[in-house]
Amino acid sequence: MESPDLARMRSEYARDGLDEQGAGDDPLALFARWFDEAVDAGVHEPNAMALATATRDGRPSSRIVLLKGLDARGLAFFTGYGSRKGRELDDNPRAAATMLWHPLQRQVRVEGGVTRLDAAESDAYFASRPRGSQIGAAASPQSQPIPDRTALERRVAEVEQEFAGRDVVRPADWGGYRIAIESIEFWQGRVGRLHDRLRYTREPDGSWTRERLAP
Repeated sequence: MESPDLARMRSEYARDGLDEQGAGDDPLALFARWFDEAVDAGVHEPNAMALATATRDGRPSSRIVLLKGLDARGLAFFTGYGSRKGRELDDNPRAAATMLWHPLQRQVRVEGGVTRLDAAESDAYFASRPRGSQIGAAASPQSQPIPDRTALERRVAEVEQEFAGRDVVRPADWGGYRIAIESIEFWQGRVGRLHDRLRYTREPDGSWTRERLAP
């Protein structure tokens, strides 16, 4: 099988530009506008984001998670506390996240400290999930080795039996996290790889400093 010529694979970006006047002074407003435009454009799972965490000694890992909340406090997502990302966030509570909306030739990067959501917020989100997803969260020892698929399905059946006829209770080892937005960068593809990059950094008084980065 002949492998693709990766060095020659490229796309030209010529859809839009991003200037300071259009971006404005509030990165949260710009993020909300870009997110709405991704939804309107029919981007598949526009709330998907690559989440990067690291161990205490700096060994990184990344995976795709779903953004499930956005406000002035930051970006929220949910997972098992005992998962690899959960364990790494316990040891090193900082993360970076990237959202890519390829049809719009845009990406957004966020970096900041991470905290767990309180129990009430995690309970509320868990209650909103489809029952099958609730069962799966209760049954799966996320990121832990298991003997085979049959063992997982057996555990799912046990949890289904346990909660037959009643609501599934959120597992104590499952819940939400929030990434505080300490810096956020907006990337808009441009012709000749001269992309527009605007980065906002939060100051101690809560205001934002905006600067343009070279592509």
